[in-house]
Amino acid sequence: MGEEQNLQITLMSPYKMGHFQLSHRVVLAPLTRQRMYGNVPQPHAILYYSQRTTDGGLLISEATVISDTAIGYRDVPGIWTKEQVEAWKPIVEAVHDKGGIFFCQIWHTGRLSNTVSSTDKPLSPSSDGSHFSPPRRLSTEEIPQIINDFRLAAKNAMEAGFDGVELHAAHGYLVDQFLKDQVNDRTDNYGGSLENRCRFALELVEAVSEEIGADRVGIRLSPFADYNESGDSNPEGLGLYMAESLNKYGILYLHVVEPRMKTAWEKFECTESLLSMRKAFKGTFIVAGGYGREDGNKAVAENRADLVAYGRVFLANPDLPRRFELNAPLNKYDRNTFYTSDPVVGYTDYPFLDQTYDKET
Repeated sequence: MGEEQNLQITLMSPYKMGHFQLSHRVVLAPLTRQRMYGNVPQPHAILYYSQRTTDGGLLISEATVISDTAIGYRDVPGIWTKEQVEAWKPIVEAVHDKGGIFFCQIWHTGRLSNTVSSTDKPLSPSSDGSHFSPPRRLSTEEIPQIINDFRLAAKNAMEAGFDGVELHAAHGYLVDQFLKDQVNDRTDNYGGSLENRCRFALELVEAVSEEIGADRVGIRLSPFADYNESGDSNPEGLGLYMAESLNKYGILYLHVVEPRMKTAWEKFECTESLLSMRKAFKGTFIVAGGYGREDGNKAVAENRADLVAYGRVFLANPDLPRRFELNAPLNKYDRNTFYTSDPVVGYTDYPFLDQTYDKET
């Protein structure tokens, strides 16, 4: 009976995530857009996010830097100053006015920080920068300050009105650099063994949970990815250890990126990679990585995920949940406008379904 009931679940099925009641299981994934000039959220983001808001839908903001040492790319938003917090408020309010649930992804780029926009050499667990700018290894004594920067960013996110925060611990940025043995060559308590390499991430989770409540905290991991030359020799072990360890803190959700080659190109021929993490973690489990409507429905129906996050396809289809519900055709995204500074083109000018039909007729 339980299996039959699970097969009834689709992306359009409601879901209770902690004390948040979601009307469907389609999540806006965090997407860097590089349109927040001078690291300050801009008014044009009000339309961008509200376009993608549904009553009871979950949105995760673009990656938002926690300090001036964390910046790795131009015109990404920050949340460490009063000006930034105030600038986020009308954006968050616009999402809430439409009934959306909005989490802020907080971020430190680590050794990918650039010295043009940072006040120091890029910070890293290691002094090896590979082809990046030569970083400076964080001393053991400095790590509490970075953790405090994350804590204050989470506090500021709540001040701005967000419903919670997602710790960006994926894609080769600072937290992921600690996690992965291809980067982390430390010999102190934050390097070497799997437990030591995960210590920084788990201390972050603990600090942020104590600050804003574990029921408002999520984390994004990509154990199988080697983005930005941050791979690991045992991604399965890393993912499982983190999933099990996070249960201690009772956080709201775990958001995991599928191995890219097993999603976008192999059409989910291999979908077992995250199952051990799914079974181990006791909170809400979100997956991302090249999903479409059919395989997203299959993932939630087979209980491999509670929610599915969509990036590029949600960018190009601001009414994606409705299109999925109707099995309607999708707009194609334009890579050329992903990271331009234009406040409209490739940002808020993708047509809604009704507009598409109007053009066809």
